[in-house]
Amino acid sequence: MGQQQLLLIVLGVIIVGIAIVVGINLFNANAVSSNKDAIASDLNNLGAMARQYANKPTSMGGGATTSGPSFVSFAIPTGLTTTANATYTISAAGTATGISFLGTSLTQKGANGSAVTLTDIVTLAKDSVVVTNP
Repeated sequence: MGQQQLLLIVLGVIIVGIAIVVGINLFNANAVSSNKDAIASDLNNLGAMARQYANKPTSMGGGATTSGPSFVSFAIPTGLTTTANATYTISAAGTATGISFLGTSLTQKGANGSAVTLTDIVTLAKDSVVVTNP
């Protein structure tokens, strides 16, 4: 084989190696993003459940009293405390005006090496999901 052919083979191997490394990095970045999206979706569902609970009268198993809606006694349903995406806890106990949830990833690590976490602040008017450890 000529020297030019060997050089082309080496160059081809280097290019294929770089392409494989770039592909692996893109796959990992997409996995983290997917996990964050799934946790945000789960937190939105928990927020909707909490808002339903707050508006439902106590006689029907909710938290609303004669003084108005309340998140005070809301608890995360046992089947939803841990999912394939994350574990979920109440980070700030329910009050008459709101409640906060924390979702901690089971599979992905954030920028600082600890688990990816998102916080959902639920009020009667809205949900606010914030990534607390990207």
